[in-house]
Parts: sequence; C-alpha cells; structure tokens
Amino acid sequence: MTAIERRPLGDKNPLPVTSFGLGTAPLANLYNPVSEADAIATVQAAYNSGVRLFDTAPLYGRGLSEARVGRALAGYPRESYVISTKVGRVLSDDQSSLHFDYTRDGVLRSLEGSLKRLGMDYVDILHIHDPDNHQHEALETAFPTLAELRSQGVIKAIGAGMNQWQTLEHFARHADFDLFLLAGRYTLLEQTSLDFLQLCQQKGIGIFLGGVYNSGILATGPQPGAKYNYADAPEPILHKAVAIQAVCNRHHTGLNVAALQFARAHPAVTALVVGAITPAEVQANLQALSAVIPAALWAELRAQGLIEADAPNP
Repeated sequence: MTAIERRPLGDKNPLPVTSFGLGTAPLANLYNPVSEADAIATVQAAYNSGVRLFDTAPLYGRGLSEARVGRALAGYPRESYVISTKVGRVLSDDQSSLHFDYTRDGVLRSLEGSLKRLGMDYVDILHIHDPDNHQHEALETAFPTLAELRSQGVIKAIGAGMNQWQTLEHFARHADFDLFLLAGRYTLLEQTSLDFLQLCQQKGIGIFLGGVYNSGILATGPQPGAKYNYADAPEPILHKAVAIQAVCNRHHTGLNVAALQFARAHPAVTALVVGAITPAEVQANLQALSAVIPAALWAELRAQGLIEADAPNP
C-alpha cells in the first residue's frame, strides 16, 4: 500500500478517497502563524504529490482554513479531489465568532458559508463537528438534515468528527453514518478505541484517523513543551513516549515513521488525515509512510506492553 492509494470510503459508501489526506487546521494558525503563501504551497504540494483528500472546517481559523484551501485548489479540476468540512459551529457574518448550532437551519447556513469560503459548488463529505455536549440534537436534527442532503446528491457522505470514540460508537449504533473522523484515540501512544474500530468494520463504516501524532509529541518526540491533546504533555505521557522512542531508536526508525505506519495498519482505517504547514512536512509524512520498519520493532513494543496486544501490526 502506498500513501496515495485510492480506496472506497467504506463498505457502505464507494466514494473513492486517497489513503492519506491533508488536515488543514494548522494552516489556519492553530499553533503558529502560517503565511498565505506557505499555506497555499502546502496544499498544492500535497495535491501534486498525489493526495486527493483535504479536510477543513469553519472552526479552523474562523473560516481561514476553508478560504485558503479553496484558493489553493482553485486551479485543479474539482472532480479530481475530495473535500470534507464540518457543521455544528456557525460562523458569524463578520467572521468574528462561532457558535454551536446543530439545527436544520444551522446546518444549512454552515454549509452555505463553507461553500462561499471554499469558492466551490459542493463539498463531498460533511462531518458533524464535536457534538460532545449536543449528542441528542446532533442525532435528531443535524443528522436528518445531512441525510436529506445526501439523498438529494448535494453531498456524498455523512460523518462525525470528534476527539473521543464513545459518542461516535453511539452514533454508529443509532444512525446511518458513512464514516467517522476520530482524532487522537488510535495512535502509537493509545489504542483505547479498538472495540469501536471493530464495530465500524462490522457495520462497513469508514474511518479517517486524525491526530495520529497526538497533537505533536509523536512527531517532535518527548521534548520539553511537546504537545499532547492540544496542551503540554503530562508526565505519564512523556514517560511512555520516551520508552517508545527508545525502542524506535534501537531499530533505527523515526518515532514519526512508526506513529504513521502503526495508525495506518488497522484494517478499519480508510485514510490518515495529517496536518502540515510546509511542503517539506507534506513530503516528510509521505516518505515516512513508505519507509521500511523491521518487524522486531513491533514485537519489542508489544513485549514491553507499550502497545495493546490485539492492536494490528503494520
């Protein structure tokens, strides 16, 4: 398997996507300022390397991510790539604020705003975004609205994007979702979502994995200030990352390389969605996916209890 392999979204939905996608939250100044030129160049570098899946949201930079993605892709055939964006947070007309809104009107206004910022006639995938405290409204009003849009051919797939799997598991059991975007809960550092991933396999629901570096620590290594779950990594996480990195070093493998290939290896996973802020980062991620990792590395991680015994090996 290569980073740019195309595959169906899931058993329920044949929408073809590349097995690697670009996450564009960092391009909207998530952690550090990113210039317009660098943002455009990063998206175009991903496209020119064969990536055809781009994930964005109104939340990212209060619409800045969507606008930059749209400008970057304006010169490419629209049918050649897949765009996923999100509903559930509606941006004000002056783009100064966002508020939660999972109503039918909120979903439609969110989509309308996204299309304007993207400069596109349609998006392929709409995710319900972070409905942690709005589970009932997400299922009772947002989902039926998205299902109507899907049945009309306005969108091609319905998903939900969250940083936890428990609500997604409830959604999988109670509505006809095509996919989920799960961030940070199936990584080289933690595999708490194994049962959930198995359920999605059984139901034919596709999985996009985001946050495969757990906000940065698996990319930068366990150095001072390393990020985990959008904040400074706590001591237990730092200690575990140190142990994992030591195993990787013994087998001459970069921590980031092991992190990407481990996350991709689960058979439930359709695509990794990984952020980048420069063309060089895009290339480094793609090269990491094609690197050769000795089987002994995974055996040692398992023997030390650093990965779950039933987590699939790459």
